[in-house]
Amino acid sequence: MQIGVPKEIKTNENRVALVPAGAEALVAAGHQVLVEKGAGEGSGFEDAQYVAVGAKIAADADVTWAAADMIMKVKEPIAPEWKRMKRGQLVFTYFHFAADEALTRAHIDSGAVCVAYETVELPNRDLPLLIPMSEVAGRMAVQEGAKYLEKLYGGRGVLLGGVPGVPPAKVVILGGGIVGINAAKMAAGMGARVVVLDLSLERLRYLSDVMPANVQLIHSNRHNILDAIETADLVVGGVLIPGAKAPKLVRREDLKRMKPGSVIVDVAVDQGGCVETIKPTTHENPTYVVDGVIHYGVANMPGGVPRTSTLALTNATLPYAMQLAGKGWKRALRENEALLKGLNISEGKVTYPGVAEAFGLELHDPSKLLG
Repeated sequence: MQIGVPKEIKTNENRVALVPAGAEALVAAGHQVLVEKGAGEGSGFEDAQYVAVGAKIAADADVTWAAADMIMKVKEPIAPEWKRMKRGQLVFTYFHFAADEALTRAHIDSGAVCVAYETVELPNRDLPLLIPMSEVAGRMAVQEGAKYLEKLYGGRGVLLGGVPGVPPAKVVILGGGIVGINAAKMAAGMGARVVVLDLSLERLRYLSDVMPANVQLIHSNRHNILDAIETADLVVGGVLIPGAKAPKLVRREDLKRMKPGSVIVDVAVDQGGCVETIKPTTHENPTYVVDGVIHYGVANMPGGVPRTSTLALTNATLPYAMQLAGKGWKRALRENEALLKGLNISEGKVTYPGVAEAFGLELHDPSKLLG
């Protein structure tokens, strides 16, 4: 199979979908790997490193896309890339379709086969290709939130961990999943007072066994969310419904209850966000203010630490890419139920419930499309 790795063109996105070690493994398995010139440089991988393991370097994106049977990316193809997609071409990346109707319809119209990292799901409900980036984003959420609490950036001028004689900041985390647990670890480690809210009592019981004493665990409901955010210095949104829009847990009118200069970091922005007033921002212009509350909505947070993020992501994606390339996408999906759940759109047909529901589209049974 001919595998193409384009350079990411989303603003300040420096990750790459395949490292030289992954290219080497694919070439050793008999595949051809075509990497766009400079695709790995943002993560510290030079073209020469890909050439040394048998990959070829493409002069530009047009060549990369035109030659490839399978495209491996990090972020969803954005508007300038839509014209490059072709019918039957497999695109393996993060898509987050349910948050963007134009993106969804462009991929339907392209006829491409779209397997989404974020909805590949194991029998135990784990999301193996989302977990690495959720770990990075959860940790970064606290790192970025602490920065924007500084007065220089318009924040309250509060140090997350406080100092002896001065109380620490209060960090409220919505959701106790992978993002939430990583955010809680970071915030607790910095000495903050941490509150984690989650709907699942089972999850809260688990967190009570692994979290330190400065992490308080609260059942999530409207009353408890309002009570928590009123005194919060930093709110981290970490709620996820795989492949579907995130629920709006913090409403516009709720911001008036929050402290002026407090910060919201909504990691769920890729899926529409769990804060009503959040909108996607970039690393270049990461924040804006609504009702005195700083909003951080960078939609590709892990792109800010591309070396770490690329290595973490490709460790997880390569085994699945090897299956897709080695067996072809239809056979690979027939034989691997986790990969089958990753199929969101196939040659013009929507196959993932959350995407169909988001835009009132017809839902097709993916198993019937595999032959």
